[in-house]
Amino acid sequence: MKSYLFTTSCPWGASLQSCTVNPMKYNSIFSGLNVLVKEEGPSSLWRGWGGKFFGYGVQGGCSASAQIIADVGLCPFESVKVRVQTQPMFAKGLVDAFPRVYATEGLSGFYRGLLPLWGRNLPFSMLMFSSFEHTVDFLYQKVIQKKKEDCSTIQQLGATCLAGYISGAVGTVVSNPADNIVSSLYNKKAENIIHAVKSIGFRNLFTRSLPIRITLVGPVITMQWFFYDTIKILTGLPPSGGLPRELEDI
Repeated sequence: MKSYLFTTSCPWGASLQSCTVNPMKYNSIFSGLNVLVKEEGPSSLWRGWGGKFFGYGVQGGCSASAQIIADVGLCPFESVKVRVQTQPMFAKGLVDAFPRVYATEGLSGFYRGLLPLWGRNLPFSMLMFSSFEHTVDFLYQKVIQKKKEDCSTIQQLGATCLAGYISGAVGTVVSNPADNIVSSLYNKKAENIIHAVKSIGFRNLFTRSLPIRITLVGPVITMQWFFYDTIKILTGLPPSGGLPRELEDI
């Protein structure tokens, strides 16, 4: 724990070992920068950037690959869902829709919307997680104005639910164009992505079905975060948002 506390004030490019061994020397970012530049020159600020840049690039790529692989599995079911919902005479449900899609369009019929599906789900996931963390921190600091540990369980879960709904809405706004393209392709209103964009219209890509999607997606994301933080609380872990008290008091 001590090493972690010291590294939180470690300036860019500085050696991790230097920061943990000399916590008094690197007691803040700005003083640490001054010390490094004076003693080792400006180049010391960028030491180790390659490992960090490519390392985090690989990490981000691996995280994104999970969503990419998951969408390959999701795509056939999304294809059937859209057809059943928007074409009442196509099929009654999953059981009869799957063989009909395969019989009329082959295997490719299940993956017509894979690229826009990636374009919908990848930005949605990234922005949903990011906006959730920022929103829940903002609620504790500016609205509740208490440290997380000083709040009741109801207040903590209330912050989680509100941040969850907001994060779901943000992700929905960004992913709405791709969702409209997916629907257009599976309804055979467009032959390809370019044709779909032209037929829907640039403005309609962002506005069509948006209020409905926010209404439907918001509560789903809210419940996911609610269950996530409820399980954390029941198992003795802190809920989402904010730093532990020992880090906030540094």
